[in-house]
Amino acid sequence: MIIQEKRQIMLLCAFIVMVGGFVMFRYLPLRERIKIVKQTKAAQRSDVNTRQFQSRQVPVLEEQAEKLGESVGDYEARIPQGRDLGVFLGRITGLMSEHNLVEQVVTPGGQINSKELNCIPVDIRCKGNLSEIFRFFKGLQSLERLVRIGEVRLINDVSFSGEVTLNTRLAIYFRGSVGEG
Repeated sequence: MIIQEKRQIMLLCAFIVMVGGFVMFRYLPLRERIKIVKQTKAAQRSDVNTRQFQSRQVPVLEEQAEKLGESVGDYEARIPQGRDLGVFLGRITGLMSEHNLVEQVVTPGGQINSKELNCIPVDIRCKGNLSEIFRFFKGLQSLERLVRIGEVRLINDVSFSGEVTLNTRLAIYFRGSVGEG
């Protein structure tokens, strides 16, 4: 009986050693690899989801860029190479006359130079009713040259006749070398 008990104890010890060896040398390393594979899979899934989202955004962004291009127009073409101030100021006064604005005063300021884009501030003063003034601003927007409206002041007539005085400052842009005039 003692031999049989020794044999059972040895078999039990061998079984424990085999189970311990399996756990230590097979199960634990595989569990670590499975953990790493799951993390890699999650990262790849996240990357795929991000790329799918971005690919769905490309047509939307292209459409927005096209609409923006249409609404903005070609600014490069609207900024001439030379100053041509006299001709352009003549167009502005003609636009004011076209919209029945009276007491027109157009005063160009000093040229502001930068490396690539130069600007000339222009103060404008005139009188008319609000609808005429707004049509004048719409006309300014449709001119072939880029004009930025920096300041607008509307002063009501003392007699409240519906006529207002417009004081505004425009910036007229052109390209050229610094000091070009």
